[in-house]
Amino acid sequence: QVQLVESGGGSVQAGGSLRLSCVVSGRTFSSYAMGWFRQAPGKEREFVGIIWRGGNTDYADSVKGRFTISRDDAKQTVYLQMNSLTPEDTASYYCAAQRNGRYRNPGDYDAWGQGTQVTVSS
Repeated sequence: QVQLVESGGGSVQAGGSLRLSCVVSGRTFSSYAMGWFRQAPGKEREFVGIIWRGGNTDYADSVKGRFTISRDDAKQTVYLQMNSLTPEDTASYYCAAQRNGRYRNPGDYDAWGQGTQVTVSS
Protein backbone atom coordinates (compact mmCIF):
# COMPACT_ATOMS: atom_id res chain seq x y z
CA GLN A 1 0.00 0.00 0.00
CA VAL A 2 1.21 3.48 -0.84
CA GLN A 3 0.16 6.94 0.22
CA LEU A 4 0.39 9.95 -2.07
CA VAL A 5 0.64 13.64 -1.21
CA GLU A 6 0.50 16.32 -3.89
CA SER A 7 1.84 19.85 -3.61
CA GLY A 8 2.71 22.81 -5.81
CA GLY A 9 -0.71 24.03 -6.82
CA GLY A 10 -1.60 27.70 -6.87
CA SER A 11 -2.82 30.58 -8.96
CA VAL A 12 -1.11 31.69 -12.14
CA GLN A 13 -1.89 33.86 -15.12
CA ALA A 14 -2.50 32.41 -18.54
CA GLY A 15 0.75 31.55 -20.24
CA GLY A 16 2.46 30.82 -16.95
CA SER A 17 3.91 27.64 -15.53
CA LEU A 18 3.58 25.50 -12.43
CA ARG A 19 5.25 22.31 -11.27
CA LEU A 20 3.29 19.89 -9.17
CA SER A 21 4.93 17.26 -7.01
CA CYS A 22 3.59 14.01 -5.67
CA VAL A 23 5.52 12.32 -2.87
CA VAL A 24 4.79 8.63 -2.43
CA SER A 25 5.35 6.70 0.78
CA GLY A 26 5.78 2.96 0.73
CA ARG A 27 8.46 0.50 -0.24
CA THR A 28 7.19 -0.38 -3.69
CA PHE A 29 7.12 3.02 -5.40
CA SER A 30 9.38 1.91 -8.23
CA SER A 31 6.94 -0.84 -9.20
CA TYR A 32 4.10 1.59 -9.86
CA ALA A 33 3.16 3.54 -12.90
CA MET A 34 2.17 7.04 -11.81
CA GLY A 35 -0.66 8.95 -13.36
CA TRP A 36 -1.97 12.49 -13.13
CA PHE A 37 -5.66 13.36 -13.39
CA ARG A 38 -7.59 16.56 -13.02
CA GLN A 39 -11.13 17.47 -12.15
CA ALA A 40 -12.84 20.78 -12.74
CA PRO A 41 -16.06 21.73 -10.90
CA GLY A 42 -19.04 19.93 -12.38
CA LYS A 43 -16.89 17.74 -14.61
CA GLU A 44 -15.64 14.20 -14.47
CA ARG A 45 -12.10 13.40 -13.44
CA GLU A 46 -10.00 13.25 -16.59
CA PHE A 47 -6.69 11.68 -17.51
CA VAL A 48 -3.76 14.06 -17.89
CA GLY A 49 -0.78 11.77 -18.30
CA ILE A 50 1.19 8.82 -16.99
CA ILE A 51 4.79 7.78 -16.48
CA TRP A 52 5.76 4.13 -16.35
CA ARG A 53 8.55 2.54 -14.37
CA GLY A 54 11.02 2.82 -17.25
CA GLY A 55 10.25 6.49 -17.81
CA ASN A 56 7.99 6.20 -20.84
CA THR A 57 5.11 8.63 -20.82
CA ASP A 58 1.75 9.22 -22.42
CA TYR A 59 -0.43 12.31 -22.32
CA ALA A 60 -3.92 13.46 -23.05
CA ASP A 61 -4.13 15.33 -26.33
CA SER A 62 -5.24 18.47 -24.49
CA VAL A 63 -1.92 18.77 -22.66
CA LYS A 64 0.50 17.15 -25.08
CA GLY A 65 3.42 19.47 -25.79
CA ARG A 66 2.68 21.64 -22.76
CA PHE A 67 2.84 19.24 -19.80
CA THR A 68 5.72 16.93 -18.87
CA ILE A 69 5.73 14.16 -16.31
CA SER A 70 8.93 12.95 -14.69
CA ARG A 71 9.81 10.74 -11.75
CA ASP A 72 12.65 10.45 -9.30
CA ASP A 73 12.57 6.96 -7.85
CA ALA A 74 15.25 7.78 -5.27
CA LYS A 75 13.02 10.52 -3.88
CA GLN A 76 9.81 8.55 -4.50
CA THR A 77 8.43 11.61 -6.19
CA VAL A 78 6.64 12.22 -9.46
CA TYR A 79 6.39 15.66 -11.04
CA LEU A 80 4.00 17.37 -13.41
CA GLN A 81 5.55 20.35 -15.16
CA MET A 82 2.83 22.49 -16.69
CA ASN A 83 3.70 25.20 -19.19
CA SER A 84 1.63 27.55 -21.34
CA LEU A 85 -1.27 27.25 -18.94
CA THR A 86 -4.72 28.38 -20.00
CA PRO A 87 -7.90 28.98 -17.98
CA GLU A 88 -9.15 25.61 -19.29
CA ASP A 89 -6.42 23.96 -17.19
CA THR A 90 -8.07 25.19 -13.99
CA ALA A 91 -8.88 22.13 -11.88
CA SER A 92 -7.89 20.07 -8.90
CA TYR A 93 -4.97 17.87 -9.89
CA TYR A 94 -4.49 14.38 -8.50
CA CYS A 95 -1.69 11.88 -8.72
CA ALA A 96 -2.44 8.19 -8.65
CA ALA A 97 -0.60 4.87 -8.65
CA GLN A 98 -1.31 1.69 -10.54
CA ARG A 99 0.24 -1.60 -11.60
CA ASN A 100 -2.39 -3.23 -13.79
CA GLY A 101 -1.47 -1.87 -17.21
CA ARG A 102 -4.64 0.02 -18.08
CA TYR A 103 -4.35 3.71 -17.32
CA ARG A 104 -6.79 6.16 -18.87
CA ASN A 105 -9.66 5.71 -16.43
CA PRO A 106 -9.72 6.57 -12.72
CA GLY A 107 -10.84 3.02 -11.92
CA ASP A 108 -7.52 1.68 -13.22
CA TYR A 109 -5.68 3.15 -10.23
CA ASP A 110 -5.05 1.67 -6.80
CA ALA A 111 -4.20 4.73 -4.74
CA TRP A 112 -4.83 8.47 -4.91
CA GLY A 113 -3.57 11.66 -3.40
CA GLN A 114 -5.82 14.31 -1.92
CA GLY A 115 -5.39 16.73 -4.82
CA THR A 116 -3.96 20.20 -5.26
CA GLN A 117 -5.79 23.14 -6.79
CA VAL A 118 -4.54 24.91 -9.91
CA THR A 119 -6.24 28.14 -10.96
CA VAL A 120 -5.33 29.90 -14.19
CA SER A 121 -6.64 33.41 -14.77
CA SER A 122 -6.95 35.10 -18.13
